[in-house]
Amino acid sequence: MRNAVYDKISTLEEKLEHFCAQNPGRKAAAQRILDFIRSTPDCFERSHAAGHITGSAWLLNPAGDKVLMTLHRKLKRWLQPGGHADGQSDTLAVALREAEEESGISGITAVSGDIFDVDVHLIPARPGEAAHYHYDIRYLLRAPHEQFVVSDESEALEWWSAADFAERREQTDEAVLRMAAIVPGIKN
Repeated sequence: MRNAVYDKISTLEEKLEHFCAQNPGRKAAAQRILDFIRSTPDCFERSHAAGHITGSAWLLNPAGDKVLMTLHRKLKRWLQPGGHADGQSDTLAVALREAEEESGISGITAVSGDIFDVDVHLIPARPGEAAHYHYDIRYLLRAPHEQFVVSDESEALEWWSAADFAERREQTDEAVLRMAAIVPGIKN
């Protein structure tokens, strides 16, 4: 008999397989996440020291011409909002939760339930925490307004336009620039 967690994982596997088929250039990263999920029963738990699943939000403003970026307090880089699954296998729900927690914006909605992007990246070691991988699953979301509140996880939040991505190439990761290039009006 299947349980609810298995059903969610199966759904995530199906979404990742669909993403692979639609995005051949990202197939290797998506396949790596699929393999990780299938081989690691506790992949959604932060306690899995080698790495874990995370969910992120490519959060658009109402007009769709800006993206909310956070200057991550620990990593000291401009990134999209996101975070640990903390045992939750519904990565879209994780992305929605993290976007709201990190922005203070209520009423954020998914533009689509499909995966927008995937990335596997190494998080550097910090005192009390070894280096580990984040298997990040990203969703395209929309905010109902642009008023935000900076959380404890961020040093700053800003709405970035296409021009901001072009001007700040040196301050952002290649994965962020890749996502910026996907959304019309948010090209670098």
